Parts: sequence; structure tokens; C-alpha cells
Amino acid sequence: MDNCTITGGAGFIGSNLADFYLSQGACVTILDNFSRPGSERNLAWLQSRHSTGLRVVRADITDSGRALDGAIENASAVFHLAGQVAVTTSVTDPRHDFEVNAFGTFNVLEAARKAGSKPVVVYSSTNKVYGKLADLGIVERNGRYGYSSIVGGIGEDRPLDPYSPYGCSKCAGDQYVIDYARIYGLRTIVFRQSCIYGPRQFGMEDQGWLAWFAIRALQQEPVTIYGNGKQVRDALWVGDLVAAYDAAVKKIDVTSGKAYNIGGGPENTLSLLELVELLNRNFGRKLRVSFDEWRPGDQPVFISNIDNAKRDLDWRPRVGVEEGVRRLIEWVKENGGLFDNSVECGAANGVRS
Repeated sequence: MDNCTITGGAGFIGSNLADFYLSQGACVTILDNFSRPGSERNLAWLQSRHSTGLRVVRADITDSGRALDGAIENASAVFHLAGQVAVTTSVTDPRHDFEVNAFGTFNVLEAARKAGSKPVVVYSSTNKVYGKLADLGIVERNGRYGYSSIVGGIGEDRPLDPYSPYGCSKCAGDQYVIDYARIYGLRTIVFRQSCIYGPRQFGMEDQGWLAWFAIRALQQEPVTIYGNGKQVRDALWVGDLVAAYDAAVKKIDVTSGKAYNIGGGPENTLSLLELVELLNRNFGRKLRVSFDEWRPGDQPVFISNIDNAKRDLDWRPRVGVEEGVRRLIEWVKENGGLFDNSVECGAANGVRS
């Protein structure tokens, strides 16, 4: 990789991805509107680590024009990570959600299509494109939810059935990215991501639940669980996601035009209650937890089938979920001062991934 652009490059995943490529000597352009709490701190971290190679464009993907075109025109790869990330926010303001996730993705694709460098485009989608999965016979076993008959998790052959404005807007972007490969020959890849976690994650109450719980445990503040806490997700360490992105671009002849479910897979799952127990053991005190009603669109369980990613990318998760949570807690403890004024509450936290 010699020259890449990352939309949302000052966010959690974006800053980790930028650091990876900058450390390899690549030129990295990050385009971000810096609306997310913690984004300015992530930029300062990147600038402290890399004196050359980093270009910053302060712009919004909802604004097509010279800023967006200029950020992409010479890129060999575009990682489109910018987006409205919370289901709760999408329910409150569906127009904004659509403008960012659907129209913003269209703008990025058009800029890439017009770019003379003909970049690879990698899109950060979500497991929410599959909807509630209510027909799968979800059962409770050992205090957590699971599938009654599916063993390997949800595969890419599962029909798309988005539930909530967020699911719809991300699904629209997802399908546009795939279709631009078919219609225009743009080399594109979709990653339908489950729960991603790790350092530089300024978790909020309605998104980034692992980091949010860890931050609240550090601050000795309470959390609210929406539902009963038995909800399960497969969790993927951000460094493993970055490795998957890099492998997908390097293997573009295989991956172009495809969508991949990407997460920790069946071997790396965690419920909310299990996370609370891990935090209690690590901090040596009990996190104060209250419970409230389930929220629209919440999936009792989502586990990604990552077999296609393993095969096509020659990739697999390397950081197990318990080790990853310990690493996240260590980062939160070592950087407690970062959260004093930067973490703002969104609407609520059940599980958002």
C-alpha cells in the first residue's frame, strides 16, 4: 500500500488503520468531520506517532465536491469507515442517518469512480443488514442466548432484512458498493462487521459497548443494560480487523465485488453479563448495573460465520476475546484522563455492533 484514504480516519477503527499503514511508510489521507467524541484526541495521537505521511482533510461525506474528490483522486485504496453508527440515533433522526450512511456512501463511490487512480474501495457495513433473525429459533443455554440449530454462525447467504433506519441505510450503502463492482467495474469489498473493540475506542452509551462498559467501570459509574444481559455477540479485536482489511486489498482479484461477514466468529463470543463479570474481576469491584426494556432492532444473538473470510483472505482472528478484553481494560486504565470530558452519552446501551 503506497497511498490510501480513510473516511472517518480519526475514529476508532480509522485511527488504528491509519496507524498501521503509516507505520509501513504509506501516505495516508484521513477525511473526517471530527463530530465523534475522541476524534480530535485520536488525531493528536496519530500526529504524535507519525511526523510524515499523514494528510488531514476536515470535510463531511455528505458534501460532494472538491474536498472529497481531492481526498480520493490519487488513492490506491479507499477505506470508507465514516458513518452514523447508532441505531438509537437513526430512530430519532432517520433523515440524518440516511444522508450520512446512504447518500454519503454514494458520494464516496462516485468520487472513487471518477478518480484516475481507480482505487479499491473497502466499505465498513454491519451485521444489522440481516435484521432481527427472529426465525432462527433462538434459545437460552447456560445463561446466554444462542441459535437452536445453526452451529457456525450467520453466513453471507442469509437474506438481507434490515430492521431500523440504521439497518436500512447501511444496507443501501452495502448494496451500492457491491453493485458498483458489477456495473462500473470498481474494485469494491464489503465487510459486514460484528462487534469490533480495542484501543482508541471512545465508547458511547449507544455504540461501542465493550469500551463503554470498561470506561464506566474505571469511572465507577453505573451502566444500563437494555434487555436482560444475555444478548451475545462475536467480538473481534481491532488489530485483527485491520489485518483482514489489508489482506482483502492484497487479494483484490479474489475479493472484488464480494461481501464478507467479519467478527470474532463462534470461538470469540461474549454476552453483556459475561463482560460485566470480566470487568468485576479485573477492577476488583462490582459495576453498578440496572436493566430497562429491549430497544427496537436489538438482536438477542449475532455470531458471524467467518469461513469465507478465512478461506479468501487466508486470515483468522488471532486475539481471543478474553485476552482482548484484558488488553482493552489495560488501555482504558492507562488512558483514564482521555475520558474525563470526551465521552458523551448517546441514547442507551444494549448491544450495538
